[in-house]
Amino acid sequence: MEAAFRGRKSYTTQNVMAAVDFDLRFTFVIAGWERTAHDASILRDALERPNGLRVPEGKFYLVDAGYGAKPDFLPPYRGVRYHLNEWGSNPVQNEKELFNLRHSSLRVTVERAFGSLKRRFKILDDAIPFFPFPTQVEVVIAACIIHNWVIEDGGDDLIIFENDDLHSITYQTSTYGQATEYAFMVNFRQELANAMWVDRHQYYSNTS
Repeated sequence: MEAAFRGRKSYTTQNVMAAVDFDLRFTFVIAGWERTAHDASILRDALERPNGLRVPEGKFYLVDAGYGAKPDFLPPYRGVRYHLNEWGSNPVQNEKELFNLRHSSLRVTVERAFGSLKRRFKILDDAIPFFPFPTQVEVVIAACIIHNWVIEDGGDDLIIFENDDLHSITYQTSTYGQATEYAFMVNFRQELANAMWVDRHQYYSNTS
């Protein structure tokens, strides 16, 4: 069982799934899953809990590719450039690249939130493995709660801003296996990407 909690580090680690708003606040956190757990399994658990994750009506969450396209959850296209540092000076070539670029530009908020959390609580990277596992889970939840309180109280210099360097942040996602994709959200994503592509061409046509 312990092997399932081991990642690339020598000690055991847990898998944490969180929902983040654009103010860098954690709106939902589930901790305690083994490191090798599939993202889709953790999401299913979060949705099935009595007080679990709820998606506001008419909204959807941006998620990474490990979750797959499913109702209320919109991932990027697989096999298409995604991370901001992959673009450089190369312009987008098609609607899928444009969608992924904008998806990444928005979802970087998650990296900023986790980066700020780890800046504030070094225990999450350093001392936490020395606590009993139930305590490790509680430490993660408590850290997120305090992080939210600090932001609501006005924030501080530990918050990572949009123009700060994110390359030093250790932000990982589990992508074991492939999540099932639902035709409805796959089609919705394609329609959204097509609309973005048309709007982009119209914009440049009007400004040229």
